[in-house]
Amino acid sequence: MRIALAQINPTVGDFSGNLKKIAEFVERAAAENAALVMFPELATCGYPPADLLEKDAFVQRAEETLATVAELTRGVDRPAVLCGSPMRCESASGKRVRNVAALMEDGAIKFVQQKMLLPYYDVFDEQRYFEPGQQQSLTVVKGQAVAITICEDAWNDKGFWPRQLYPVDPIEELMRQWAALPQPLSGHRLILNISASPFCHGKLAVRQRMIGALAKRHGATVLMVNQAGANDSLIFDGGSFAVGPRGDVFAQSCCFAEDLMVVETEMTSGASSVSAASGEVEGNQRTERTWDALVLGTRDYLRKCGFTKAIVGLSGGIDSALVATIAVEALGAENVQGIGMPSEFSSSGSITDAEKLARNLGIAFSTAPIREIYTQFSTTLEPVFAAMGARTSFGLAEENLQPRIRGSLLMALSNKTGALVLTTGNKSEMACGYCTLYGDMVGALAVIGDVYKTEVYELSQWVNREREVIPNDTLTKPPSAELRPGQKDTDSLPPYDVLDPIVRAYIEEYSSAEDIVRTQGVDLELVRRVIRLVEMSEYKRQQAAPVLKVSRKSFGLGRRFPIAARREV
Repeated sequence: MRIALAQINPTVGDFSGNLKKIAEFVERAAAENAALVMFPELATCGYPPADLLEKDAFVQRAEETLATVAELTRGVDRPAVLCGSPMRCESASGKRVRNVAALMEDGAIKFVQQKMLLPYYDVFDEQRYFEPGQQQSLTVVKGQAVAITICEDAWNDKGFWPRQLYPVDPIEELMRQWAALPQPLSGHRLILNISASPFCHGKLAVRQRMIGALAKRHGATVLMVNQAGANDSLIFDGGSFAVGPRGDVFAQSCCFAEDLMVVETEMTSGASSVSAASGEVEGNQRTERTWDALVLGTRDYLRKCGFTKAIVGLSGGIDSALVATIAVEALGAENVQGIGMPSEFSSSGSITDAEKLARNLGIAFSTAPIREIYTQFSTTLEPVFAAMGARTSFGLAEENLQPRIRGSLLMALSNKTGALVLTTGNKSEMACGYCTLYGDMVGALAVIGDVYKTEVYELSQWVNREREVIPNDTLTKPPSAELRPGQKDTDSLPPYDVLDPIVRAYIEEYSSAEDIVRTQGVDLELVRRVIRLVEMSEYKRQQAAPVLKVSRKSFGLGRRFPIAARREV
């Protein structure tokens, strides 16, 4: 069968826009003489819809959209459509909504498969909303028997995973049914999977290895179509692919963009494989994928929230330089405004580096010095500090006052121009609380909040691979918040090449202090100090802007820890 994989970028709740996109891809698939076109999980409403599913009107709109999609299949030689959507439950017990894959032909919904395995880990919380399906059934499309699954339903293969999260394997059940089919339906085994699988480092390789093992074990051709684009913190890389019965990937869509890929399933047994994703992508390829993900996440966040312009506070440091560079790639130089806000502690080099970056990027740049504002704040606060018995010498309060002034200025500019502020903190800083609430943390989106400081340097060097975009002085000078004379990040934190592996192990792998000492050969007291910083800063992270997720475990939706808790390390 000739099948089109329609890798689209839906917007959550934009039923008319999503329908228009689906209709466009159906027409493109028809022009390619496809017998069937597959769309991602919950394509009618976009993924993840979260608590919008609690609204009856939302689910009703999704069903109405699906009915309109069915009309697109009416007529001679029209392709069938397989599309994901929420749908009301027919039974009165349990949850009110189900997650379904609807197969449509000849203007009607001919078959509905309900998702059985509802993930409840990391960023997923589907058991909160959906009623799980109780059984899987084969169906027939255009005379071909097919097994239809939805995302997680293909992720419980006991031959691939050492541990199973669920007591059943829908694929195994479908293959048992297949073995009982009469000829010729039992011939070529075909499994279709519609997904909304978010990106993180190494995820595409895991998908391909897992589906490859599944295809080989069952002697089946497996087609997986995945959502592209970004919704809030989650980035969907697409990368839809087709795997033959030998487990080889023989076709793959592009990553981080919409795509339509047409495959012939009958030719898979002799098809040559394409280059599949490697295990943990290293070096420039990993860096490039991180870049693509952050650009897509930034572009879609602004676009889907109804904004076109962004403001970035440029300190002359590497973090703000990278964020501004990502913003230009995502939005265009004409839509990015840089703001320099020097204080008495800002080095002359930082000011000139910010100006040079703006020239290299071709963005507008203005300065709003904060020295006089800081002096006025300090003068106002000094007698109040004294009356409260607080120290009047320069300290943390005076340091944090500066970024809070800058944050106020950035938000005033945002209110005045309608542009969104992009916050510039990295994962290393957010982990250790080396950031100021209502100061450098202000903004609508934490673009690099899931990027460690060492990765910030790797990305910046990759940006400069062909020409100097980020000034070389920015890349080579010691990192500093410049909130007091001669300040360096290493005054408060270990060097980042020491800090980042500790933070990564503790945050992403849940390693204990003793495990980190054993595997990394670092001092135990140093590790404990870093862990204490991480634990003490939870209240800051839970007030931070949404973080674009690129790692296995980012701050935000997929990491849930109490703020008020006793932590012993």
